[in-house]
Amino acid sequence: MTIYAVGTALTAIPLSAATAGWRRKRLLLTAMAGFAAANTVTAVSASYALTMAARFVAGVAAGLAWALLAGYARRLAPVRLQGKAIAIVMTGIPVALSLGVPAGTFLGETLGWRVTFSLVTVLAVALIAWIAWIVPDQPGRRREGRVPMLRALTVPGVAPVLFVTLVFVLAHTILYTYIATFLDRLGMGGSTDLVLLVFGAASLVSIWFVGAHIDRRLRALTLASTLLVAVAAALLAVLADSPALVHVAVALWGLGWGGAPTLLQTAVADAGGDSADAAQAMLVTLWNAAMAGGGVAGGVLLGLLGTGSFPWSVLVLLVPVLVVVVGARTHGFPAGPLPGANGSR
Repeated sequence: MTIYAVGTALTAIPLSAATAGWRRKRLLLTAMAGFAAANTVTAVSASYALTMAARFVAGVAAGLAWALLAGYARRLAPVRLQGKAIAIVMTGIPVALSLGVPAGTFLGETLGWRVTFSLVTVLAVALIAWIAWIVPDQPGRRREGRVPMLRALTVPGVAPVLFVTLVFVLAHTILYTYIATFLDRLGMGGSTDLVLLVFGAASLVSIWFVGAHIDRRLRALTLASTLLVAVAAALLAVLADSPALVHVAVALWGLGWGGAPTLLQTAVADAGGDSADAAQAMLVTLWNAAMAGGGVAGGVLLGLLGTGSFPWSVLVLLVPVLVVVVGARTHGFPAGPLPGANGSR
């Protein structure tokens, strides 16, 4: 998982810049073909080094696809529906995370991990066929119309959203990566599957609610998302000796986290404007850097302070997240409807 995230983090920005002139459909098909090939190699590899190389390539391909999706969706939709289009497309990511992790774990335990990766390849090939058949094409950006990657940081609102993304994902990943270890310390190691099911179900509710209201209430939803995860961490830090309260806390965590990817990617795409593609590539890079960093930071905390430190670390990290969201009232996480929510974009 770390190698996969590193592949995305190291290449999303330079590859997005290098392929800015490519037609969008061609680029998406290329990324998905690379993803399918990497998973096929993973499924059949008998070499650890080759497997790790394949995971790196899979991360590169997935990061490239992820970076172009928001801008692609924005161009496909009428102007008045661009915000909703981004929200709908980006909803796929948290849904996949909520369903894919438990599904992959179940299939891996039942059929073996090689079969699981083979099934991922089958899904990727089916997706390639569907894209080729039905998804409309869009041109890349001409050289004179491209915005340098780093210039996107100067666009008002982009930097706050990227900061919130980095720290929020880091906080979530520290606890989520080691949730089985945390539960085992509480004597709930046998309930890990049920806890993840509660988290996933709550996440799906959050995704549905955020998708329905994001155009008009992005700021309020982002604040609620941060506070719900903070409350969940506080419950796990103070009242984790009660299994019932652990399940309540995990449900609140899912309600807070489920819609966060949609909120953050919609926020950065809307703040970025003409620099949306560049801003999205940076968000993907920081997201995956935070995922890799969360695994490392969690391991350090586990060795130094034990699993009890995980929820407290989440609380500490969410303080600056809340401060930045509150402060980015004009740009980044604006009050009121997003531009175009009333057809006025």
